[in-house]
Amino acid sequence: MKTDIEIAHEAKLLPIEEVAEKLGIATEHIERYGKHIAKLPLHLIDPNRRGKLVLVTAITATRAGIGKTTVSIGLGLGLNAIGKRACVALREPSLGPCFGMKGGAAGGGYAQVLPMERINLHFTGDFHAITSAHNMIAALLDNYLYQHRAEGFGLKEILWRRVLDVNDRSLRSIVTGLGPATNGLTQEGGFDITPASELMAILCLAQDEDDLRRRVEQILLGYDYEGKPFTVRDLGVAGAIVVLLKDALQPNLVQTTENTPAIVHGGPFANIAHGCNSLFATRMALSHADYTITEAGFGADLGAEKFYNILCRKSGLVPDATVIVATAQGLKMHGGVPLDAIRQPNEEGLRRGLANLDRHVENLRGFGQSVVVVFNLFADDTPEEMELLRHHCEEELGVPFAINRSYAQGGSGAEEMARVLVDTVENHPSEPQLRFTYADDDPLREKIEKVARTIYRAGSVSFAPAALRRLQKAEAEGMGRFPVCIAKTQFSFSADAKRYGAAEGFDLLIKDIVVNAGAEMVVAIAGDILRMPGLPKDPQANHIDFVGGEIVGLS
Repeated sequence: MKTDIEIAHEAKLLPIEEVAEKLGIATEHIERYGKHIAKLPLHLIDPNRRGKLVLVTAITATRAGIGKTTVSIGLGLGLNAIGKRACVALREPSLGPCFGMKGGAAGGGYAQVLPMERINLHFTGDFHAITSAHNMIAALLDNYLYQHRAEGFGLKEILWRRVLDVNDRSLRSIVTGLGPATNGLTQEGGFDITPASELMAILCLAQDEDDLRRRVEQILLGYDYEGKPFTVRDLGVAGAIVVLLKDALQPNLVQTTENTPAIVHGGPFANIAHGCNSLFATRMALSHADYTITEAGFGADLGAEKFYNILCRKSGLVPDATVIVATAQGLKMHGGVPLDAIRQPNEEGLRRGLANLDRHVENLRGFGQSVVVVFNLFADDTPEEMELLRHHCEEELGVPFAINRSYAQGGSGAEEMARVLVDTVENHPSEPQLRFTYADDDPLREKIEKVARTIYRAGSVSFAPAALRRLQKAEAEGMGRFPVCIAKTQFSFSADAKRYGAAEGFDLLIKDIVVNAGAEMVVAIAGDILRMPGLPKDPQANHIDFVGGEIVGLS
């Protein structure tokens, strides 16, 4: 089969004006970024119109992924193939994984969003805007401390780090201000990756421009020597930061390999942030399509849990159904099959791995969601494995089941799962209200414990002394009603990346707490999670090149 980038180069793209027309958006309302990309102004969001919303999530991830984005795009293709007006709402790729472990992040095969090279490389500059705005706050804070030091002003603790959209372990801990006094104050600092920036979370959770400014002003930068919080409002630069983010607020319109509209905007990771595309993008799609397909990052224990407990709690959105994606390779891994053998037929290993799928389905039903299981087909999968999974889902779990063939066949290979999804949404939809894991007025520690015990099945939850102090301080400062966002490995229900399957009874250690006062959530750091990834021994950058006027290796 052809590579992703070869398929992308052969696809016949429509002018972006024609893609907008598929959503009923007139040409004069779009802001073009070349022939095949456009920004959509926020006034196009219609609060009085709402199509059907479908969330795509997955079983616990493998190193190679499960294929949520391919399935999400495939569903858009399949729904349009059966006569439904569909739109896909996805996150933007980060340059870190694209040049590190993963390569491109725009779907795969004949189920991609295009133009894939531009989407993967800089796109419309949204990530760069967030990076610049975040680091502008850091620079302005450093300058404020430098300029007011003679007055005796200082911060006992600085919480605001810098960000960069590159995997770079050397920047996790740094010292700034070395050299002469004119270089600023010497202090410890560090970098996170841009998807972990609180500004990324704010962009994706903001309700409108005014809400964005309010949230930016609330960002907690540190504490002075009297223990009082110091915020962006105190710094007095919220207006400048909003100006830097102005264009990045508008969702980006692109298209799939079969010209289905796709809105790609925002990109927080689910293992270190909340893992959802922007609320602007989802509401834009809901305003103009009969079916909106969106996804949440990594496995359902991370992305879906945060989609429900954070984004839906704050926005009022409720998915009409949730699709959970599974692969034979992923299930075999969770069934104890060695990683170098998961491509080989192994029905017993597959059967053992079903415990991971079952746990996720149970969790999703616990939120009141109707669930559809989609088996993401790979070339090595056997009919016997597909039938085993179909029987398990339909007969033992009692959930609808479909096979995704869109990677190899495009929309025609997605019609089955599209029909199964439509039947579920129209005849067996989710409950009208989500059943959240915790209440707004639960103490922050209890919220973390409820997620850990209910969703992860932890036997106990431990807190480092520093984490407990930060939780107590957050509640004392009026942040007790914030939802919690647990940052942990994506490869296990536990904080141990190698504990596959359906782990339970373990202790979950919360090492630290990061208060995102602007995003209005409390991030709990579990285990050895890193907010700045490193590069592997053979990064994807080694294989990306520009040959004969075309990009290669970005897939």
